[in-house]
Amino acid sequence: MLREELAAWLRLLLTPGVGSETARKLLAAWGLPQDIFDQDVTAWQTVVGPHLARALDTPPADLDATLDRLQAWLAEHTQRHVLTLGDTLYPPDLLEMADPPLMLYVQGDVQALHHPRRLAIVGSRNPTPQGEAHARQFAQALGEAGLCVVSGLALGIDGAAHEGALLAGAPTVAVIGTGLDRVYPKRHLDLAHRIAEHGAIVSEYPLGTPPLAANFPQRNRIIAGLSQGTLVVEAALKSGSLITARLAAEQGREVFAIPGSIHSPQARGCHALIRQGAKLVESAQDILEDLQIAPPQTPSQTVEASSDNGDPLLNAMGYDPVSLDALQARTGLDTPHLQARLLELELQGDLSRLPGGLLQRMGKA
Repeated sequence: MLREELAAWLRLLLTPGVGSETARKLLAAWGLPQDIFDQDVTAWQTVVGPHLARALDTPPADLDATLDRLQAWLAEHTQRHVLTLGDTLYPPDLLEMADPPLMLYVQGDVQALHHPRRLAIVGSRNPTPQGEAHARQFAQALGEAGLCVVSGLALGIDGAAHEGALLAGAPTVAVIGTGLDRVYPKRHLDLAHRIAEHGAIVSEYPLGTPPLAANFPQRNRIIAGLSQGTLVVEAALKSGSLITARLAAEQGREVFAIPGSIHSPQARGCHALIRQGAKLVESAQDILEDLQIAPPQTPSQTVEASSDNGDPLLNAMGYDPVSLDALQARTGLDTPHLQARLLELELQGDLSRLPGGLLQRMGKA
């Protein structure tokens, strides 16, 4: 994109008082931003009124500095891009949204945004061990089946979903709520680098934008818009994941939810979605069948699908969190033998220890 064209887009988006809705009105009236700024105050007044017309007449004070910074950032790496509504590489699915981002900053493979099969996996920032394992396992299984996993790089379910996709060698897209020159949370710095190498990181926010709370619910509409469906792994009743699911449903996209224990607060959001019509899924296969995608047949999947873990201790645990005392009462095992078996199962990844001394069996995707 030429400097003059990029400057016009930035001027439009940085003008005080001009939000997405106003910008879309101006674009609808005159086309590209360069054409908008070829008009005069009188013409602008007919679309946005006198106050905003006067604001448009004065270039933002930080326009040149912002433009220089952006061009320097783009020049540092060949895998950095700026996409606008008029760009041929702009994801067409986002154009179906009521409020598509006018500009997208991308680091990584821009073609990941055009992957033919994209599924969002979202959920709690404070998941249970089982929920985090589910996110990773589902993402890996879906990645092995040829899907691109879209999520938000947040702690918990988001991070596990990205990790699962990377384990499968599949592309993954992270939609973030800061500028692309920042990584939030910082502990995901290495993960962000790996995502950029094997997929893409996307933001609608200018470079230097800090992690403002209002930006994260806003970015959820892009996660939903980029995806043909959304899987919610764990979520409380009031959470950003439910916002993403609602936006996906409003856009006519599929919504999937994994059920959980009736005693877990982190399962209540998923149960609410299921009551509202989301599709209950118990395995990655359920999603593949709904999306009419044939799963790959690998030896590991075949063995796992046909095997049945008949371990009596796991069967005694069930799938709800259980205390050591309750488990001992169910099995009749003495404490040394029970502790030894629990350690063995924990090392095998078949159970996890929860706060409060509770134990929980770990299922598979």
